[in-house]
Formats: sequence, C-alpha cells, structure tokens
Amino acid sequence: MGTFRLYSGDDGQSHIEAIDLDQTPDWKSARDVTTISFSEAPAGRFSDWHTAPRRQFVIVLSGQLEIGLGDGSKHVFGPGDARLVEDITGQGHTTATHGDQPCVTCTIPLANQ
Repeated sequence: MGTFRLYSGDDGQSHIEAIDLDQTPDWKSARDVTTISFSEAPAGRFSDWHTAPRRQFVIVLSGQLEIGLGDGSKHVFGPGDARLVEDITGQGHTTATHGDQPCVTCTIPLANQ
C-alpha cells in the first residue's frame, strides 16, 4: 500500500514517483471535492495511450491496476494504493487490469489548485 504521483515531465512523458507522506505534509491537508465515483474494470481490460482528463486521485479498492509509461516500464498498483494522477499533457500512459480479477477504483477529481 502506498501513495504515488503520476505526472507529465518536461520531456513530454508521464512519470511515477512515490510520495512519502511524512515529507509532504500538504498531502495530509483536507481538500475540497464535489464528486466521487467508483468503477469496476473487468479482467483483460486495456486502455491505450491517454492523458488524465483532469487532476484526480485514483485509489485502488480491489484487484490490481497496471500503468504503462513511455519508457516501457509498467507499474502495478493494488488495494489501498492511492495515486494523484495529473499527467494531463504529453504522451500520457496506458492502463490495464492486471491479473485475472476485476479492478475496482475510486476516482476523486480535484478542483483546479
């Protein structure tokens, strides 16, 4: 279980970094949100290259989610992993359900900050 940031770099590629909550106290602050949604992706689902539609937190509730980056790396996230997704420009990333179980996520859009 961890906290991560998916962001657009100056190179036009998406990157992932682990976030240490003890070193980033602003991440522990309450945030105003107006919507929250839940979705279930079946096993075998794959979404080709795309950017995030907006800044949002995506939390994996069950199953596993695989994020592919332009450098060829793949990162698997499981239950309890939370990502601030803000790669809204550039090449973006791929998304796939990892393994043979559906992946349930919670998405929380953030207001422009």
